[in-house]
Amino acid sequence: MREIEIFLTLAEELHFSRTAELLGISPARVSQSIKKQERRIGAPLFDRTTRAVRLSPLGEQLHQSLKGGYRQIVQGISTAQATARGTAGTLTLGTLGPYSVLIKDVLDLFLARHPNARLQHREIQPASPLDLLEAGDLDVAYLWLPIRDPGLTVSPTPHTSQVLLMVSADHPYAEQGTICLEDLGDCTVVEGQSIPSYMEEVFNPAHTPSGRPVRRGPKVTTWQETLSVVSSGQATAGVTTELADFYSWPSLAFVPIRDAPLCQWSFVWRTASETPLIRAFARAAADTRQRG
Repeated sequence: MREIEIFLTLAEELHFSRTAELLGISPARVSQSIKKQERRIGAPLFDRTTRAVRLSPLGEQLHQSLKGGYRQIVQGISTAQATARGTAGTLTLGTLGPYSVLIKDVLDLFLARHPNARLQHREIQPASPLDLLEAGDLDVAYLWLPIRDPGLTVSPTPHTSQVLLMVSADHPYAEQGTICLEDLGDCTVVEGQSIPSYMEEVFNPAHTPSGRPVRRGPKVTTWQETLSVVSSGQATAGVTTELADFYSWPSLAFVPIRDAPLCQWSFVWRTASETPLIRAFARAAADTRQRG
């Protein structure tokens, strides 16, 4: 394999010193290897002059014959090594709406480090954010905090978002610059399906700071249902700035809630099901956070 690697590198570089530098060996080692191969084959593979190195017709033929097979062998070894390390295979990632776009830097770094891994995307519904993860249909989910399930591992927070109130375009709050949490006492908010109350509280609290109850409207199961219910004026819904950027419908308005705490986001996975591939993804997320 090493002799073939030397031949193929020289065939592409056509320069003994550059070939030696790329392979971390001496020019003399390159020359010795080529001479050995030429003796084995019985004819020159390169035409050498004091000014240039060129493939001979036989060398060109050998180059074309070997390069495809060599790459297959190297890729096969690389795949086997990745499998042995547990960093090959498919990682199923769950995100809400446009959030897969917002974490693209993490996904790019993970795939660049682990070319034998594949990402499969699943959409998480805000009305039931933990269902797919707890059912084992996801390896990793990108979710807002808090998450208090003791069986789940939560990574450090890589991202925060401002909380807004999504209302219909003709809602009384639609033209206001901002509102406060107390104003939610005059609203009806959508109701989730199987969402923990502490997660629902981030966007659609049960009470205002003074204790006034916040009315519940239609129960929704999908994000599309939420958009439809709100745009028709049946209810309102707390959302993040990022969702406002992606869903600028004429029938919707987004009003900042000035005293709402920032919404924190993290990667989450089942602790008992953690794999080397999940750990590799978590490292990519942590390194991306540090670079940012």
